Amino acid sequence: MNKILLVLFFVAAVGCGESSVEELDTKPGESSAGQDDAAVPLPLRNEQRNAYFGDTHVHTVLSFDAYLMGTRGTPDDAYEFAKGAEIAHASGFRMRMQKPLDFLAVSDHGFYLGMMRALGEAQGAYAEHRFAPVVASATTAATSASAFATLLDHLQARVPGEVDDLDDRDVARSAWQEIIESAQRHNDPGRFTTFIAYEYTTSGPEFENLHRNVIFRDHNVPEQVFSRLDSVNPEDLWDWMDTNRSRGQDAIAIPHNSNGSDGWMFAKTKFNSDEPFDAAYVQQRMRNEPLVENTQVKGTSDTHPLLSPNDEWANFEIMPLRIASALPSSPSGSYVREAYLNGLLMEQESGINPYKFGVIGASDTHNAAGSFEENNYWSKTGLMDIGPELRGSVPLPDSSADDPQYASSAAAFWGASGLAGVWAESNTRDDLFDAFRRKETFSTSGPHIKVRFFAGYDLDQSLINDPDAIAKAYAQGVPMGSDLMADAGRSPAFYLWASRDPDTYSLQRLQIVKGWVENGEAKEAVIDVACSDGLAVDPATKRCPNNGASVDLSDCSVTAGVGDAELVSVWQDPDFDPQQRAFYYARVLENPSCRWSTYDAIRAGVSPRLDMQATLQDRAWSSPIWYMP
Repeated sequence: MNKILLVLFFVAAVGCGESSVEELDTKPGESSAGQDDAAVPLPLRNEQRNAYFGDTHVHTVLSFDAYLMGTRGTPDDAYEFAKGAEIAHASGFRMRMQKPLDFLAVSDHGFYLGMMRALGEAQGAYAEHRFAPVVASATTAATSASAFATLLDHLQARVPGEVDDLDDRDVARSAWQEIIESAQRHNDPGRFTTFIAYEYTTSGPEFENLHRNVIFRDHNVPEQVFSRLDSVNPEDLWDWMDTNRSRGQDAIAIPHNSNGSDGWMFAKTKFNSDEPFDAAYVQQRMRNEPLVENTQVKGTSDTHPLLSPNDEWANFEIMPLRIASALPSSPSGSYVREAYLNGLLMEQESGINPYKFGVIGASDTHNAAGSFEENNYWSKTGLMDIGPELRGSVPLPDSSADDPQYASSAAAFWGASGLAGVWAESNTRDDLFDAFRRKETFSTSGPHIKVRFFAGYDLDQSLINDPDAIAKAYAQGVPMGSDLMADAGRSPAFYLWASRDPDTYSLQRLQIVKGWVENGEAKEAVIDVACSDGLAVDPATKRCPNNGASVDLSDCSVTAGVGDAELVSVWQDPDFDPQQRAFYYARVLENPSCRWSTYDAIRAGVSPRLDMQATLQDRAWSSPIWYMP
């Protein structure tokens, strides 16, 4: 394959101006005055919990790939953007989102952390390095791709144990300190929360993605990060995290882009072996990885049409390739819903389940700024995909109207996603991290949709109009992310509630996704439980009727006056079997709207690309509740 084309696929995974904020003299394990949760008075905590939206997956100038893509946004810039400020893109235009976030984690790649910036400096220890001219040349889409190809060759040729002159731990520790200090500067308990974080970027031998973001609870963090330069085995990462935790340095790792793992992320054996899971493995994995990303710019990892053929909405922002490759990624072992099902089977057979995780969304932006809005989309990889021609949404300049030709790029599969939703008592590190741990989290494909989900044996229809519904649901049931234990064969009820993002589109339907084990076989079902516009679920099909919402592809206008601002239901499973292991989670869909690629086409005055979906239905997913017989 052409090296530049390979790079365009590679940048999907590993892919201005300096901040004027004064640096603080803060070391790992120490805090900045007034920046920790206990240092300032906090707003009153809400015991019924608030919904907070954030992004735990943001790359800046310190990431190996982002620097080569032209990104010069710093961690300070990333935090200012998340708080609502406008910052510069690598190509010069200004990026700003519709409304600010509640929390953010800068999570630059741990390997070669800060090293490309060191190579790019005109003065300094690496000014004469053989790669310095290569890095300095990365000023356009083409030269960025070329520079990336050269550095990619070096990374791929690296032999563990041999000297790597790009593995300068002093540079990495200095960059890590910069990340720590920036997070401490911007942490504003009760108003805006920052997490100290980084990305552990590993893979199998054939581009099987196994990346994780490591999110620390507070400012007590190690002096340097554990990266693929230390080990490519995620189990070694967990050992490192366990050791840190014994020293008071708590963290969680959040896997992402399982969709590009070719079945490795949710395999049934240990890393790169045929050794089966045991109880110790499962306990360690769940202790360190209670959450997983199921949506981000590089596609949705909830489910796949081949895995869920009876789910009409399974074909949502599917990325069919392995990360960093043009190779296809096998759906089996790569999607979250199937992992939940396989976990039930393992638990039935051996009493252990390595896949009882909650869900979040994140952006994985390499621009220091997430792109969450279809009509305000700047993609992911700096100079390399900023134009619609580069991301394949409009024809190349030299193609004809009768025979349009498009760039071959993984960016065509990417989307304006996603966000992490958290139900927590307050917007502080402690409360948000506790919510991560108990998995009271949800994900969205970009909009600020809120969703709540409870199960219990004493929940009933009266909750629908009860102003104290949430307090009663907590008192009488369990929230998303929890286990629901059997109760003498009684059938539980599920309370679901969702509200729209007032700045996007109305809600169309609220659904339950159920998975269970029956006669040794894993099964799944999708059931509509609340419909917009006063419509009723058809008991035969378990589907809402069409509410009439549509999109005009000439200007992306949508049908007015249809859809709801809020949907709520109390539902009981008519097929509940108290002896069957099962999980349930909520999914809520907006009315249809234009995809970013259609906006690109309209602005360019061309027809939308026929092999791209012209519209989509943005959505939110809750973490599951597991029924334990």
